[in-house]
Amino acid sequence: MSLYSFTKSVLRPLTRTAFDAHVTGTENVPLDGGLVVAANHRSYLDPPLLGTWFPRTIHFMAKQELFKIFVLGSLIRAVHAFPVDRERADVAAIRQALRILKRGDVVGIFPEGTRNLAGEAQARGGAVLLAATAHCPIVPVALVNTQFAVRRLRASKVEVRIGEPIVLQGSERKATKAEIERWTADLSQRIERLAAS
Repeated sequence: MSLYSFTKSVLRPLTRTAFDAHVTGTENVPLDGGLVVAANHRSYLDPPLLGTWFPRTIHFMAKQELFKIFVLGSLIRAVHAFPVDRERADVAAIRQALRILKRGDVVGIFPEGTRNLAGEAQARGGAVLLAATAHCPIVPVALVNTQFAVRRLRASKVEVRIGEPIVLQGSERKATKAEIERWTADLSQRIERLAAS
């Protein structure tokens, strides 16, 4: 058993007991092929919660500062996270994400780029750009009540709501800036609707 699988087996009953966590929409997840998972981000609980309840293994793009923290850096690498510099166009991180997608695996991204406690941060276009470049779908996910779970150590019905995959209507050509902006806005709206449902 991999460390990722072992961690999931531990965190599922733990998060279910502590936060009444559950998942809906797993039937929307393609069982194979490259896939981008894009979720809202309200708390530190979000990455482990999403990784625990999503049906496929996720390779998270995580801010590079986390990898400099003693023990944590090694731990998140061991569960397939890889660093990204959020302050610039990180070509190495983009290439790594594309390699993961092209071999048929899953990349996880929080499009807001950081924890969005007030819910006001605008999504960036990275998730859509990766999916458009790799010609793979994006699955929107809403993480519900996680900000309260961290503050109170318990919250009723922390949820992982998985939406239907978005297939970008592009061709083999490079997506335009206008297309990336339009698709990013659509992705954000879908996540918001999932969160509100």
